Amino acid sequence: MKSAPACARWLKFNLVGAFGIGVQLGVLVLLTTTWQLGYSWATALAVEVAILHNFVWHEKFTWIDKGSRDISETLRRFLWFDATTGVVSIGGNLILMRLLVGHLHVPQVQANLMSISGCSVANFFVSDKYVFRYSRRDEARSGVRAHPV
Repeated sequence: MKSAPACARWLKFNLVGAFGIGVQLGVLVLLTTTWQLGYSWATALAVEVAILHNFVWHEKFTWIDKGSRDISETLRRFLWFDATTGVVSIGGNLILMRLLVGHLHVPQVQANLMSISGCSVANFFVSDKYVFRYSRRDEARSGVRAHPV
């Protein structure tokens, strides 16, 4: 299978991301309203759940042409995805939420949507250039390991 053009991959990435936003917002609301967790902790946990959701869909949909060979490769790729996009998503969301909610008093859900948007471009770049960099075919031809993890 040929590698998906950048535009098509970007659209798939954003489709997965749109569902991930729903997951993240649902978890955020659940944690802050039902469990009365503060917005900082709730944001970090909601982002992590969305990262897990998005990884599964990116592996099986967005970057299907660069899918893992086996469960150990999938686990390594997930750890690399979580470490890279996790830093961008959790760090970026926490900083932006602190600014938007803590200082500018923007409502939590609106602030979270703004934070997600601010992190999405960086996450696509990290995912495309580092996490899903090689396909199985590319790796077999070059002998280069797809993931440093």
